[in-house]
Amino acid sequence: MHETRRVTYSAGSGLLDRSEHHRASSETLRGRSDARLMAFHNGRLLTDVAGEGPSSCWQTPSDEILALAGDTALFLGMLDGHPVFAQDFGAMDEIAAFERFCRPPPHEATFIDLRAIAGQLSVGDANAVATAKAMLSWHRSHRFCSRCGAPSHMEMGGWRRGCASCKAMHFPRTDPVVIMLIVRGDNVLLGRQTQFPPGLYSLLAGFMEPGETIENAVRRETQEEANICVGEVGYVGSQPWPFQSNLMIGCWGVATSEEITIDPNELEDARWASRRDMAIAMMGEHPDLRAPRVDAIARAILTDWINGDIPIPDA
Repeated sequence: MHETRRVTYSAGSGLLDRSEHHRASSETLRGRSDARLMAFHNGRLLTDVAGEGPSSCWQTPSDEILALAGDTALFLGMLDGHPVFAQDFGAMDEIAAFERFCRPPPHEATFIDLRAIAGQLSVGDANAVATAKAMLSWHRSHRFCSRCGAPSHMEMGGWRRGCASCKAMHFPRTDPVVIMLIVRGDNVLLGRQTQFPPGLYSLLAGFMEPGETIENAVRRETQEEANICVGEVGYVGSQPWPFQSNLMIGCWGVATSEEITIDPNELEDARWASRRDMAIAMMGEHPDLRAPRVDAIARAILTDWINGDIPIPDA
C-alpha cells in the first residue's frame, strides 16, 4: 500500500484557541479590559493597510460598541491570551460604522474584501479572520429556523442558533470540496472557469455529495468536468476556505485516459500542462499560462508536485 505524505496547507492555523469551554459564558469575557473585537461591514474586514502589510484592526470594545453589538458579537476564542470577538456592522452606514468603531481610528484603515488581502495577513490574523468570515456569513443566511420558519437567535457565543418557537438547535456547517492534482506521466490536468482572470488555470475541484467517499468524489468530478478517467487516488492535505465555508481536501489522482472533453457548464477550458510549463507559470513568465493565487491550496499542491515532493505511483 502506497503511503502518502500528509501535509496541511492553511492560510492560518495553530494560534487561535477556539476555547469551546468559554462559549456558554462568553458574554462575560467581552467586558474584560484585554478583550479585542474585529469589525466587518457586509463581509468586508476593517483593515489597517499601513506598515509592511495589511492587518486586522483589533480594538478594545468600548461601552458604545458593546451596546451596538448587543448579543450578536461572535466569540472566536482566545488569541495570545486575549478573548477575541467579531461583529458585522452591515446594518449601519459604512462611514458611521467606521467612525463608531475606530476611536481613535487606526492609521489608514478601511473596510476591505478579504480576497484582496488573502495570503498577506499574519498566521494568527488569518486564522481568526477566516473563522469570523465564515461564521458571520452563516449567521446572515440562517436567521430563521429551518424546521418551523420562526426567527432564530445566536447562542453559545455564536456557535449555535436556537429557535424559541420549536426549540430546535442549528449548528454551522462546513461543505467539503475535493481539489485534485490529476497527473498523467509528467503532465497535470488544469481547468479554468469563465470568472477566472485571463490566462489563469487551476486544479479541478468540486463539492462532495452525500454518501460519497473522497476518492470517488475525485473520480466523479474529474470525469464530469473533463471526461478524464482516474485510477488510484491519494490524499495530500487540506485548507479551510471561508468563501463560503468550505474545507478544501487536496488529493492526487492518476489519469487512465488522456483526451479531454469539457462540460461547458463547469469549465471554460481544460488542458494538460507539463511540469516545466507549470514551473515557468509559477514564476510568472509563461506566455499563456497563469498560476493559481498564492494563498490557494492549488498553488501549494502544484508547487510540491513541481518539486517532486508528492510521491505518486506510476506517474
